[in-house]
Amino acid sequence: MVEKKVLYETEAINKDGLNGHAFIKDGLKIAISNPRGQAEGTNPEQLLGLSLSTCMNATLQAIEREQGLEHTSEVRVKVLMVKGSKGLEFLVKARIRIPSVELETAKRFVKLAEQNCPVSKLLSSNDNYTIEVVEEF
Repeated sequence: MVEKKVLYETEAINKDGLNGHAFIKDGLKIAISNPRGQAEGTNPEQLLGLSLSTCMNATLQAIEREQGLEHTSEVRVKVLMVKGSKGLEFLVKARIRIPSVELETAKRFVKLAEQNCPVSKLLSSNDNYTIEVVEEF
């Protein structure tokens, strides 16, 4: 097995389940709540969507910069919790728009971003994950 060089490390901690807080030691602390309840706070669906949209857009930003282009990409991720034959599942659909380039160029950039964004790579082997390049939202 190839040795991997650690570039960054973090540890997320949740002791409360869906009602309470999750935190990063000596850092971020956020309220967590059940997505089907009324309490304030975030939930796994929102955190997954934020993680993927941020990772993909940061990767696209780097690709745009490498091409000498202004950063114009926008990534929107919809996460649905569904009950399937295997129990609860997430359906994750990313929609990406890059208005500063032609659609075919945008598709090429997104394909490259899919291969380089760690979150997208993590999800890519799952049939519940899709990406669509759009001209308008």
